Amino acid sequence: MTKFGKGQGVGRLEDVRLLTGKGRYVDDIAPPTALYGYFLRSQIAHATITQLNLQAARAAKGVHLVVGADDLEAMDVVLGMSSTQVRARSGGKGAAPERPVLARGVVRHAGEAIALVVADSLALAVEAADLIQVDFEEREVITALVPGGADIHREAPGNLAFDYSLGDEAGVAAALEASAHRVALDVVHNRIIVASMEPRGCFAEWDGARLHLAVNGQGVWVQKTELARQLKLDPASVRVTNPDVGGGFGMKGMTYPEYIAIAAASRALARPVRWMSDRSEAMLTDNAGRDLIAHAEMGFDADHKITAFRVNIVSNLGAYNSQFAQMIQTELYSKVLTGVYDIKMAQMGVLGVYTNTTPVDAYRGAGRPEANLTIERVMDHAARVLGVDGFDLRIRNVIKAFPYPLISGAEVDCGDFANVLAVARTRADVAGFAARREASAARGLLRGLGIASYLEAILGSPVETARVVLDADGGATLYVGTQSNGQGHETVYAQMLSEQTGIDVALIRIVQGDSDAIPSGGGTGGSRSVTVQGTATKAAVGTLVAGLTEFLETDVGVKDVRFDGAVFSAPNSNMSLTMAEAAEWAREKDRADLLDISETIKLQAGSYPNGCHVVEVEIDPETGAMVMDRYTVVDDFGNLISPELVAGQVHGGIAQGFGQAVTELAVYDAQGQLLTGSFMDYALPRASDLPFFEIHHAPTITKTNPLGMKGCGEAGTVGSCGAIGNAVLDALSARGVKAVDMPFTPARLWHWLEEARAVAV
Repeated sequence: MTKFGKGQGVGRLEDVRLLTGKGRYVDDIAPPTALYGYFLRSQIAHATITQLNLQAARAAKGVHLVVGADDLEAMDVVLGMSSTQVRARSGGKGAAPERPVLARGVVRHAGEAIALVVADSLALAVEAADLIQVDFEEREVITALVPGGADIHREAPGNLAFDYSLGDEAGVAAALEASAHRVALDVVHNRIIVASMEPRGCFAEWDGARLHLAVNGQGVWVQKTELARQLKLDPASVRVTNPDVGGGFGMKGMTYPEYIAIAAASRALARPVRWMSDRSEAMLTDNAGRDLIAHAEMGFDADHKITAFRVNIVSNLGAYNSQFAQMIQTELYSKVLTGVYDIKMAQMGVLGVYTNTTPVDAYRGAGRPEANLTIERVMDHAARVLGVDGFDLRIRNVIKAFPYPLISGAEVDCGDFANVLAVARTRADVAGFAARREASAARGLLRGLGIASYLEAILGSPVETARVVLDADGGATLYVGTQSNGQGHETVYAQMLSEQTGIDVALIRIVQGDSDAIPSGGGTGGSRSVTVQGTATKAAVGTLVAGLTEFLETDVGVKDVRFDGAVFSAPNSNMSLTMAEAAEWAREKDRADLLDISETIKLQAGSYPNGCHVVEVEIDPETGAMVMDRYTVVDDFGNLISPELVAGQVHGGIAQGFGQAVTELAVYDAQGQLLTGSFMDYALPRASDLPFFEIHHAPTITKTNPLGMKGCGEAGTVGSCGAIGNAVLDALSARGVKAVDMPFTPARLWHWLEEARAVAV
C-alpha cells in the first residue's frame, strides 16, 4: 500500500459480494417468522375521510392487526412526524402542520397511507386491505406552483408554508437599477422521482424490552431519535440498523411514516413485522426532488462585471413538510447562491407552497444543483445578450481572492476558478468546436456547446466519530458513523486505515449502520462522508499510535520510537515492529486498552468543491432527437483519496443530472393523480444515452480539514444540468429558439423548433 494521502486507488472491496448476489439488503435479512405489513393508500389527492371501517379486514384470514390513525394513537404512538422550519421573512418560522403517520381525518395526496394491515403473508394482507371500507368527501385539489387556492392546512393560509429572504433586498434592487446592463431569466426545475435501485423498506422486532428497526436508510441516528420520540421509548431501548442499501440519494435520509407504523405494529404484536414497497408504491410515496421555479435577475457594469444578482423562487413542498424540506431551497440553496462569482450584492427570496402532491425533500445535491443551474443558465443568457464569449464572461467575474465571504455567512477558503475554466476550455477542445459544428450541419444536425461552472458546499453534521480496534488476528475493525449507499465506503475507509497503519486492506473490517455498536454518527449526505469520517479515523489512528509509542518506549526502554505508517522503529535500535506486532506485544502485557481507540472530531468549516462542465450535443431538427456527444469535466476536489471512486461518483452524478435535464419529469394531472408512476411513463437515463466522460482535475488544497480534500459525491449532479441546458439552447438558437426548459425531450425540442420556424415565416 502507498502512504496515506498519495491517493493510489484500490479495487472496490465490496463489488464481488454485491455483484454476485451476496449483498444483505433489508428484505434479505428479515426474520423468517416476520409478519407482512401492507398499507392501504388513498387513491384521491384531497378529501375528508367520512368513514373508515376496518372490521371486515380484521376478521379476514391470516390477519393479525389492522390499524388506522386513531388506533395508533390508542397504542401510545405520537402521530406527528418531525420537520424543520426555516426562519421566515417576518422573523417567525415557517408553517408546521401535522403530518400524521396514518391519515387523520383528511388525505392530502394520492398515495397517503390510511391504514396498516399486518398478516401472515403479503397476499393475505393485500386481500384484507381490499375489505376496508373508506368513504370520502372530496375537496379542491391544488397542484399549481403558486400560493393560493383552498387551504390544504389551516396552519398555512393560501397554502403558503414560508416566505424566506436572505440578503440586502433594497440594496440589491438599487444596484440592479443602476446597472449598465440587466438580464432576467426564468428557470424551471422539474420534479424528479428518485427511483433508487432498492425501494424503501424495513422490518421491526420487539422483544418486550427493546425495539430493533432495520431500515435501508442513510444513517441510523435520525431514525433512532424519531422512533424513541414517537413510540415514547427510552432511546436506550431502541436499536436501529442499516444493512446494505441500494441507493439513497438524499431520499432515504429521513424518517417516513411507514417506519413508525411498522415499529408500532411489532411492539403491539410482540412479533417481527416487515414491509417493502414495490416500485409503483415507491414512485407514488418516496419524497420527490427539485420542483421549483426561479426568476433570476443579474446586473452588469459597462465592463461586464456583475453588479448584482437576485433570485425569487417558488418551491413546492408537496402536501406536507418532509423532515428537511423547508431547508432545501432556502438555507442549502443559499450556500452557493452566487456560484463561483465575485458578487457582493445578492439577494434571494423563496415562497414555499403546499400542493396535493407527494412531499418533496433532498435529492442528490439538495439545493446546490438548483442554485448552480440557475446562475449558470443566467450567465449563459447574459453572454448571449451581451454578445460576449461565455468562457470570457465567466473568467472575468470569478472569485480571485481568498478567503471569500458568501452572503450565507460562510467563507470559501480556496480555489482557482479561472484556472479551472481555462483547463476546461483546453481539455474540451473548444477551439475545435466550430469545425465540429460545421460537420454536424453537413449531416443536417444542430450542434451546441454548453458551459457550466459550479460551486458545491459539503454539508451535514461537522461532527463524526471513529473507533479503531486492533484485532487478535493482526487485522483491525473500524467503526464508522456514516452509511454506504453504494458509494464504496468499505473500500475507501479500508484503504485510508491501511495507509495509516500498514495493516493489509484484506484484514480490515468496516462496521457501519448499527446504533448499538456505534453510539453516534452523522450518517451519509451532503458529500460529507469521507471528509469527516476520514478526519475522525486519522485522529483515532494518531491516538492509537501515540499510545503504542509510549508503551514501547516504556516497556522496551528505548527513546524516540517512531511510526512511519508501516513499522515502529527507534534510532540506534534494531526495533522494527508492525502495527500488528506492536498490538500483540501490548496484548501480552495486558494493555488491551491501547488497542481500542475512539476519537470524535468537529470540522470548524466546510469545504467547497468546484469545477467546470463542458458538453456538446447534437440535435436532429426533424425529430427533436438529441445525442450528448462529448462531455468534459474539470474538478477541484483537493486531495484525491481514491481516484477510481471519485470518477465513479462523478459519472453517477452526471448520469442523474442528464436524467433531470433530458428524460425525467414527474407529472400530476389536475386531480393530483401521478401520471408517471411506472417506468413505462417515467424515463430514467440508460447507459446508451451517455458518452464516455473525460474527467480532469485541477486541485487546490483546502485547510478546512487535515486531509486537504473537498468531497465529490454530488458534484457531478451539481454541474451537469446547467451545462446540458446551455448546450441545448446553443444548438437550437441557430434556428431562432430563444428559451428552453428541462426536460429536453425530443417532443419538446421539436416543438420549440417548430414554434421558431413559424415565427421566422
